[in-house]
Amino acid sequence: MNAIRSTIFGLAAALAAIGPVCAQAPIDIQPRPQSGAKATPAAPDSETAIERANAYFNSADTMVADFTQTGADGRRSQGKLYVQRPGKMRFEYAAPATLEVVADGTSVAVRDRKLNTQDLYLIGQTPLKFLLKRQIDLSRDTRVQKVASEGSNVAIYIIDKATMGGTSKIKLVFDSNFVLKQWLVTDPQGYDTRVALHNIDLNRKPDSGLFRINQERMLEPN
Repeated sequence: MNAIRSTIFGLAAALAAIGPVCAQAPIDIQPRPQSGAKATPAAPDSETAIERANAYFNSADTMVADFTQTGADGRRSQGKLYVQRPGKMRFEYAAPATLEVVADGTSVAVRDRKLNTQDLYLIGQTPLKFLLKRQIDLSRDTRVQKVASEGSNVAIYIIDKATMGGTSKIKLVFDSNFVLKQWLVTDPQGYDTRVALHNIDLNRKPDSGLFRINQERMLEPN
């Protein structure tokens, strides 16, 4: 169950680029350093940060990338990610993992290639489903909790109350050039899932067959 939970709550991290999150606690948007202390770079105001985040997400409708997912138990999985907005996404996990996740615009299927099983969910049950919209607007599609500085990075904290099981908390971390570095999702049970991407290709168009879901029950293995 933990593996499926991590997979479902990692879905919307599709557009996250790889990079470590600064370990220090979040700093207020405009911190006031103590006398003699070195000033920490201030985050842009919330409106500017959201505008730049929207511009980043809306800059491309397709993506092919390698991904690394870290679940709440610390286990790491790797694989290939394909995205085609609106609505389509595919995670192919590399061995020894046997999972693959496919979103076809309406449903999300979590398949286990070894057990030959498939679980279906509505896209609306997954956090960060707004990332698969044709046009993304964080302030319209989510509740933005705050914008904060974390060293040289900028973090946007958002809340999604319409996910499977309750409210999910999402943290987006951007670098100083406002390129998304990392994404953290905390599910309603308090489990964290981090998905990071590398070798990102925004020009390659994935084959449409990658996003097909067989809606019928899968056959039991022979």
